[in-house]
Amino acid sequence: MLAGHVHVVAAAIRNPAGEYLLTLRGDHQHQGGKWEFPGGKVEPAESREAALARELHEELGIVPRRARPLIQIPHAYADKRVFLDVWLVEAFDGTPHPHEGQPMRWVSAAELAGLEFPAANRPILAALGLPDRYLITPPPGDDHVAFLGDLQAALAGGIRLVQLRAHRLPVPDLSSLAAEVIALAHHYDARVLVNGTPALAGRLGADGVHLRAALLGPNVTAEVAALRRAREGCLVGASCHGAAELARAAVIGADFAVLGPVAVTRTHPDAEPLGWTAFERLTRSTPLPVYALGGLGEADLPEAWRRGAQGVAAIRAFWGSPGVADA
Repeated sequence: MLAGHVHVVAAAIRNPAGEYLLTLRGDHQHQGGKWEFPGGKVEPAESREAALARELHEELGIVPRRARPLIQIPHAYADKRVFLDVWLVEAFDGTPHPHEGQPMRWVSAAELAGLEFPAANRPILAALGLPDRYLITPPPGDDHVAFLGDLQAALAGGIRLVQLRAHRLPVPDLSSLAAEVIALAHHYDARVLVNGTPALAGRLGADGVHLRAALLGPNVTAEVAALRRAREGCLVGASCHGAAELARAAVIGADFAVLGPVAVTRTHPDAEPLGWTAFERLTRSTPLPVYALGGLGEADLPEAWRRGAQGVAAIRAFWGSPGVADA
């Protein structure tokens, strides 16, 4: 927990139809008259899991049966600082009903963006719109047919967010490959981000851009804004290695960050890994959803979630030979 912040647990409760349960804050409350994800303050010496169960039982009369950490959000209002400890609840016992008489409704994921939330709740929407696995493609070789075959296997295996990384391809070749990658991904309802500049991602018709750490300067803010104007709903990801880059990613308006390396990798064996303790500390300092990168695979998802991650980003673990961790 961050010093000086009020520790609050919140629950993104999702039903089998993919809808989320929201309650309306009373006009007399802080941030009153706005929709929120249910929850409340963590009591002294109370674990976050215990606080979540207690708040949902007191507020809605339900008991969470399957829940996992989703995102941790530090936020400073003019009059108070809060640390939102948000959990995704996918199964519960009981029938939700508002014990305190507050309005309550189930809404679809598409409806969330049109509702008014407290500012601290906005990153929750970003986290709910992202998958828990982020595939980074290896550099394409000369055999683009084989490359697309491996991509299709990954998409068929459930990958729904892809970073196309192909720095060495001449622009005409990249344009041709990107068109095929995007078409294939869209067939599986997946999105493709191009590793490069916002202008390049826009020209290629991608679903967004992934920015290298070197591009996270003040000049890119206007480029990101221009891409968002041109492509409604586009995503902006950012590669980060420490607190300063995470802060810059938040300032330019990135939707999420990738942070690492968490562990030793075959591709960068000399890079000093962060380790999970440092990763967790850094993710608590940013309101962005953060993917853990470096020497990780699908088996690391539970630990990544426990440490505050959105999920895991990887190359080899999600490409060609599933389950082999490295990135």
